[in-house]
Amino acid sequence: MKSRKGLLLLAVILFGGLFFAFRYTGLNGDIDITLTQRQRLLAQLGLYLEKFHYSPKDINDSFSRQVFKKYLDDLDGDKTLFLQSDISKLKKYELTLDDEIHGAAIQFVPAVNPVYDQRITESVAIYKDILSKPFEFSKDEIVQLDGSKLSFATTNQERRERWRKKLKLYTLERYVDLLNEREKNKNKKDYVVKTDAQLEKDARNRVLKIMNETFDRIRSTYKEDERFNSFINVITNQMDPHTDYFPPLEKRAFDERMSGEFYGIGAVLAKDDYGIKIASVTPGGAAWKSKDIVAGDVITKVAQGAAEPVDVTGYDVTDAVKIIRGNKGTEVRLTLKKQDGSIKTVAMMREKVVQDEVYVRSAVITEGGSKIGYIYLPDFYANFDDENGHRCADDVAKEVVKLKAENVKGIVIDIRNNGGGSLFEVVKMVGLFIKSGPVVQVKEKDGKVDQNTWRDNDESVLYDGPLAVMVNEFSASASEIFAGAIQDYKRGVIIGSTSTYGKGTVQRQVPFGVRNDIGSSRTDMGAMTLTFQKFYRVNGGSTQLKGITPDIILPDFYEYYKAREKDNPTALPWDEIPKMNYQLWQNNSLMDQVIRKEQDKIKNDTTFIRLQSNLKWLSQNAEQPASLNIQKYRERQKKISATVEQDNTLLKVKKEMSVDAIAVDKDKFYNNPDEAKGERYKAWLKALKTDRYIDETVKVMNELVKVQQEATVLN
Repeated sequence: MKSRKGLLLLAVILFGGLFFAFRYTGLNGDIDITLTQRQRLLAQLGLYLEKFHYSPKDINDSFSRQVFKKYLDDLDGDKTLFLQSDISKLKKYELTLDDEIHGAAIQFVPAVNPVYDQRITESVAIYKDILSKPFEFSKDEIVQLDGSKLSFATTNQERRERWRKKLKLYTLERYVDLLNEREKNKNKKDYVVKTDAQLEKDARNRVLKIMNETFDRIRSTYKEDERFNSFINVITNQMDPHTDYFPPLEKRAFDERMSGEFYGIGAVLAKDDYGIKIASVTPGGAAWKSKDIVAGDVITKVAQGAAEPVDVTGYDVTDAVKIIRGNKGTEVRLTLKKQDGSIKTVAMMREKVVQDEVYVRSAVITEGGSKIGYIYLPDFYANFDDENGHRCADDVAKEVVKLKAENVKGIVIDIRNNGGGSLFEVVKMVGLFIKSGPVVQVKEKDGKVDQNTWRDNDESVLYDGPLAVMVNEFSASASEIFAGAIQDYKRGVIIGSTSTYGKGTVQRQVPFGVRNDIGSSRTDMGAMTLTFQKFYRVNGGSTQLKGITPDIILPDFYEYYKAREKDNPTALPWDEIPKMNYQLWQNNSLMDQVIRKEQDKIKNDTTFIRLQSNLKWLSQNAEQPASLNIQKYRERQKKISATVEQDNTLLKVKKEMSVDAIAVDKDKFYNNPDEAKGERYKAWLKALKTDRYIDETVKVMNELVKVQQEATVLN
């Protein structure tokens, strides 16, 4: 396999080349430097989409029409904001957005902004007025919340009626909860029994609070810059779902997720009625060192160094975190309201914080006298800005070594809900389990196929025992490369939903503007992840749209929800290329034997049959309009609750599995200096014990161990 240094160098060359082209050549001189910053950004982005996207669409009037519709639909998802007259007035821009992308003056978003602001103000007045009066729940009416099935309201009265029905449903949901709570507790000592009218008012007040918080956040954080960024993303997503624009803050958040590291103050935040609070302070972190920040302090303002502070009233925790974190070696100033009511401003230099909870972790599951190793990998993470940073392939290798020291008979790798990550890392990780050979093929937009770069050239194998890989419909991209390679080599058993997500495209980051952080690749205008290649399995098939079909299929909770690549209208098509030469893993006939046996068992398993039927019904039910009649609502909710409760029972095994931390990791779980983190680790272990999918996978592993042991005896 390629060395880490070689992979890092390749990454630096690729990224650096693109950065240089943007910063100094001005995209071959095609962009007028007199344009505004937004115009330059949009024009540069458009030019890259047209010239370098794997399968670019013509940015013409048809493209403009699609962007126009999608942007307005995204701003008003449930069709309760704009009127049809607003759309009609904006219609003059419907066929000019391609001109804006090509450098013309930006007019569409500035024209939308005052309309949006006005309708937001009106919406606040509408919901407050509606929620000031009691609802009556005996009338037989329904509400449709799926905006894709609605057109924009033609009159103020029609828009208000949509608001009324939506708010009535929100209130009905909480009213029924309060009625149930009263019935459950009415005979308890000191419980205050309220009348129906009082409970209805309480329900409306709860909805009012939620609406106020929602709209406070919109007005505080979703301002003109954020709306323009949304507009850019509508443009990029018209090419394909994974060509995205990341403004500077979002780019930093993306890098933090990929690396598992960030620069911040070392504190956990939470939100309550008083605002953004310090929930806990991490020992040794910047906040702890300041000696001026304690749990319970409320953050009222955040400033970047000496810059003007930003009032974070109305912010959600995720919004506040984005501006509290920052680049290496930068200062952040927090204005705090202390618990005694005093106000204090504390300045700190951001320090590195390692999020070890986002890294791989493992456990040992003892079943039927055999020890099975379990490895959980949340992402194919990699920190390419730090030579000593965490990389998932190296971390998985360390977990495998620890599990081998525990004398496990088989290993399960869980990549359910793993959305992918580094292509470099997945190649290295496959190499831990095969002797050598190609891992994935990559196809350029000109049709050229690279069969040589993405391969394992190391003959050594870290682990050669029984292997299983758990997937679901949210296992995507790098997860699909890994599962596909393991399946193609017949190296292990793939277990999960009917298919994985279906993302078979490769993205490269393209930065815009001037580099603003020496310690990373971040710039002042953000970056775009540009789809420039497609990848293919070594058997020639693409994972695009179709994903990976597991060897053993288990009914999955989200099976019937439209959340995969194939459900996105701008997704690129499936295709295939010639198969490569690769050597199948030895003894795969024994694995085929276990797969056939397990497939037959699943088909006749009453638990999985019932689960599949329930999940299908829940999905179909969720697509139906909701009744605002309390009797019909309660009948429907009763059936939904009963079905969900049954599913929760079906998804958990009755007898807990024996699951424990690896011996060398005991302190991380049971003696962690960060007590809250230790509790989360222990809760994770506890959750594994009743997971039916893990239980089923472990049983498959035991079968593999058994047949291999029997074969060894016979030989």
